[in-house]
Amino acid sequence: MELHALTIAELRALLDRKEASVRDVVDSVYARIDAVEDRVKAYVSLTREGAIEAAAGCQKKIDEGNSLPLLGIPVAIKDNMCTEGIRTTCSSRILSNFIPPYESTVTSRLTEQGYVLTGKTNLDEFAMGSSTENSGFHATRNPWDLARIPGGSSGGSAAAVAADECIAALGSDTGGSIRQPAALCGVVGMKPTYGRVSRYGLVAFASSLDQIGPITKNVKDAAILMNIISGRDQMDSTSAPVPVPDFSGGLGREIKGLKVGIPREYFIEGMDSAVEASVRAAIRQLESLGAIPEEISLPHTDYAVATYYLLATSEASSNLARYDGVKYGFRESGKDLIDMYMKTRAGGFGAEVKRRIMLGTYALSSGYYDAYYRKAQQVRTLIKRDFEEAFRRADVIVTPTSPTAAFHLGEKTEDPLQMYLSDIFTISVNLAGVPAISLPCGFTPGNLPIGLQIIGRHFDEETILRTAYAYEQATEWHARRPTL
Repeated sequence: MELHALTIAELRALLDRKEASVRDVVDSVYARIDAVEDRVKAYVSLTREGAIEAAAGCQKKIDEGNSLPLLGIPVAIKDNMCTEGIRTTCSSRILSNFIPPYESTVTSRLTEQGYVLTGKTNLDEFAMGSSTENSGFHATRNPWDLARIPGGSSGGSAAAVAADECIAALGSDTGGSIRQPAALCGVVGMKPTYGRVSRYGLVAFASSLDQIGPITKNVKDAAILMNIISGRDQMDSTSAPVPVPDFSGGLGREIKGLKVGIPREYFIEGMDSAVEASVRAAIRQLESLGAIPEEISLPHTDYAVATYYLLATSEASSNLARYDGVKYGFRESGKDLIDMYMKTRAGGFGAEVKRRIMLGTYALSSGYYDAYYRKAQQVRTLIKRDFEEAFRRADVIVTPTSPTAAFHLGEKTEDPLQMYLSDIFTISVNLAGVPAISLPCGFTPGNLPIGLQIIGRHFDEETILRTAYAYEQATEWHARRPTL
């Protein structure tokens, strides 16, 4: 039995029945990492010694009769979440030697449940990108085709889950950074409602858009992780005091009579024909399960990409001002203070981060604020109202996650606009702050995964998980694994 290929729920049962030990599971996962990581390059840092030490403690608790959902389960964490005493780089040279003195809330909650950290996963620098080619260290590759990108910016987490280099992972999603790589790697990725999960300890990219969520091998595991990481946190004033339902307990309920909105603006010219065919087949599958599809409109969708890149870059230019060579990490020497600032930021940041800082600084500058930033905020309100109006008629909204399957490494690096359009179906969700999940719904003729996105009302993750689970149980796309 290949323990590294199992899910959280399957391993929980095995460990509780004493049919495997935590050390067996950890050894299996690291054997898999040893076998494939040189080709996939999903990780920035591995924590093998700490994992082996943690395994002994977890096994002792299991032997004493404890059974927490994550007790002894190896999980990877995107390298933009602070882990006390463990290097957190954001895949940037400017934080290459940063060791946080504190723990993020999400990883604290995983620790309370007994998880085993396998390592920190690669990302586009400061989560800025759609391909994980913008990492300051190395590009990650898609386990389904090593010549292609895994998506981004949580490409390391998605690739690690798809390649069985961990059992599950956490990612962060600012404009689709969990859902798009999950779709391109053939796994499940969920962006919760803004405010559902604490962002304390998440290194900020765009604070009004960032959200942490799970990347897993199936929907049940996503629900398990959502149960653990959700809920109000006094360390994050943007986390909402909203009750957390039992997401796992809500799975399995039928979806008969559920109204499924199909936005006409999400089936656009230029979309890969295999993607459209798979998503339309998935809609028919949901209909066969009793759901009621209905065409709807989200009329301001065309403005989402421009709005997102004005707001996200503006917030990024502000958030990244703190990296000046004085407070954190990397520093270049200079003839005076200003010279040191300039050399540190020039040498510490990569090209994509510099591009976004310049765009954001321009949008916020005197004389342009009203024309760009304020206007973008007004359009964001219109996009949010589109969703509110749509949810008067629909219980969930179904769309493709990405207009294409995974593209080749280097294919879009010289054309930032084409790269930005990779997130065209996911960005509106972040602007509106609603939750969404991506799960496998088919494959291209070239055997590349295709993702289905299911969007829900604010704080109604329960319905989208139930819908996704019903679809998953009726199909077998999620059971396929890449050959490495």
